[in-house]
Amino acid sequence: MSAHLLYVADPMCSWCYGFGPELATLAEGHGLGVRVLMGGLRPGPSAQVLDDRLRRYLRDTWTKISEITGRPFELGFLDREGWVYDTELPARAVVVVREFAPEVAWPFFERVQRAFYAEGVDITDPAVYPDLVAEFPDVDGAAFEEALIGDDSRKAAWRDFAEARRMGVEGFPALFLRDGVRVVPLAFGYRKAEDITPLVSSALAPVGEVCIPGEDC
Repeated sequence: MSAHLLYVADPMCSWCYGFGPELATLAEGHGLGVRVLMGGLRPGPSAQVLDDRLRRYLRDTWTKISEITGRPFELGFLDREGWVYDTELPARAVVVVREFAPEVAWPFFERVQRAFYAEGVDITDPAVYPDLVAEFPDVDGAAFEEALIGDDSRKAAWRDFAEARRMGVEGFPALFLRDGVRVVPLAFGYRKAEDITPLVSSALAPVGEVCIPGEDC
């Protein structure tokens, strides 16, 4: 892949869900592709049971993000009892799609986020993925289902998590521009596209040219 945006995120990261439209604006505005790298929010051993404390925290956070970004949240999902907030399986789903059809990995990531946050779909349940992946004809559904439950997808997801840590990412979303061997940090945490655009322009500028925020680049 040539110069592209490297997006370190998690399918069950609410701020990443809020950031989705901003990322789309950036990618479209600069004609850049997006590669998604799974960051690992609460995978496996880090998973948390949805108890009252976590429920209150998530309800407050989701409400705040909805107010800031305008994105819809299905808060009724948080009424579940005994549900485990484990982000490993959705991350595995994304890396499997990325392996089979890299060009749809980011749209699939966005679809999984929308299913969880806006539609109240339990994306920690393998049974929901056949319907989700069926919306992407470039991905062989039977091969996807087999790979999702295989150990290779678990290893691939954890390799992503490790790569994110090596890059110094400790929270999500995190956005970089990758251009050949260069990896230029653009944003850590939720940011508006208009705030990141000058940084992308500067990173893409030929050597010797500098993009000054507020000027045409």
